[in-house]
Amino acid sequence: MSRPGLHLTLRTKLFYGLGSIAFGVKDNGFGFLLLIYYNQVLGLPERLVGLGIMIALIVDAICDPIVGTVSDHLHSRWGRRHPFMYASAIPVAVSYCLLWMPPRGLSHGALLAYFVVLAVLVRIFITFYEIPSSSLAAELTDDYDERTSILGYRYFFGWWGGLTMGVLAFAVFLQPDAAHPVGVLNPEGYRLYGVASALLMVVAIVTSAAGTHWTIPHLRKPPPKRPIGFAGIVAEARETLSNRSFLAILGTALFAAMASGLIAALNVYFNTFFWELTSNQISVLVLSNFVSAAAALALTPRVSALFGGKKPAAVLTGVGAAALGPLPILLRLLGAFPANGSPALVPTLLVVNGTFVTLIILSSILVSSMLADVVEDSEITTERRSEGLFFAANGFVQKSVSGVGIFASTVLLSLVGFPAGAKPGEVDPAVVRQLGIVFMPTLGLLYAAALACLSTYRISRATHEANLARLARRRAAALDAMGAIGSDALAEDDGAASSARAPAASSGSR
Repeated sequence: MSRPGLHLTLRTKLFYGLGSIAFGVKDNGFGFLLLIYYNQVLGLPERLVGLGIMIALIVDAICDPIVGTVSDHLHSRWGRRHPFMYASAIPVAVSYCLLWMPPRGLSHGALLAYFVVLAVLVRIFITFYEIPSSSLAAELTDDYDERTSILGYRYFFGWWGGLTMGVLAFAVFLQPDAAHPVGVLNPEGYRLYGVASALLMVVAIVTSAAGTHWTIPHLRKPPPKRPIGFAGIVAEARETLSNRSFLAILGTALFAAMASGLIAALNVYFNTFFWELTSNQISVLVLSNFVSAAAALALTPRVSALFGGKKPAAVLTGVGAAALGPLPILLRLLGAFPANGSPALVPTLLVVNGTFVTLIILSSILVSSMLADVVEDSEITTERRSEGLFFAANGFVQKSVSGVGIFASTVLLSLVGFPAGAKPGEVDPAVVRQLGIVFMPTLGLLYAAALACLSTYRISRATHEANLARLARRRAAALDAMGAIGSDALAEDDGAASSARAPAASSGSR
């Protein structure tokens, strides 16, 4: 059910989801473009780029639980979440823009320092929006299915935001010119991409925060202010995060983020050097993901109902994605996939990639909705609502280990001897083939570990509804107790007043 006074109309869902465009733009840029830009375009060795990305992600991830905990306890006239959301808009846009505009002529050491500082700032500022905003999902509604719906819009806009900038990057900004015959190696294109991305991010964040501002009076109130000290905060966090189902989600996020980081960092390498696609062909592949995101938004509630709940649906869609992801590379290595330059290559990749991305988004929406249901399960034990802390801790793991995944991609590139400044068609075929050989089993093991963790999650629809009923009884009992205390206090006041009046009456009679 929605919170009292809240009606989750389509308009509310759209405004809520719209802000994730900013996160999608950042995630797409970090995942698909940052490594190849700083490595192949600017000449920073891949190991240094990978190390810089991992450092930035880990530093940012440490900030996530802090922001989540503070937003859970914040007292302000704009509620717990919105002050962070408004404050993030301009800083994240400025820092993201500057990330793609390093001064020319920097040494490797200076370029690495510039890269790490800007990447850290981008990550920290987007955290100020993403954690409080994602935490709203568990506050806007308690309903098992409605949470899946509202988070579906969040993932839909996140993917569309990232994809929009991805398409613009390859189709508009990263185009070849006389000095740069390979579009993805054109440095000026990345600068223009940074400016356009920054503008889109600030508009998305401000629009979403303003569009959901009216919900503030109806959201959960922060707990009373009380000095518990750092040790108390740590103790509360340890108790809250020890929830068994949350640990299952955490393990799933850990291995899935490693896989995601690996795929994102190597995707451009595979498209450019393994499949030898042009920028326009890559743009077509990216465009297909718009359809995947829309399909996932429409299909997620139906898939959840078809398979009997969020967990079985998430597991089955995850298994499908794990099987389909490395399949084209495997078939190519076996000689059973269309050759590079073949008219059938791009259409075949479109179908496989589109289905794979749909399954990934489906599973991600379901897992995120499962995380929202952990809030009430934890409240049963701790008597605290910790939406911010749960989403922040999950984000902490995802960001930290996706950095590990990106770093692992640079290790794989180094392991197979992938050359810097490479050009499509000029890389030793044995090196390209070896990259595919080491990529597939690594990805398969990560997906298998993620699915094993997800299988231990234990909150079903019946469990969630029982939790809501139990919490409702607890709140009703608390209100009755407060009413009884109020009645006793009133009676005591009446008694005291009567005692005060009695001596006065006696004195008058004498």
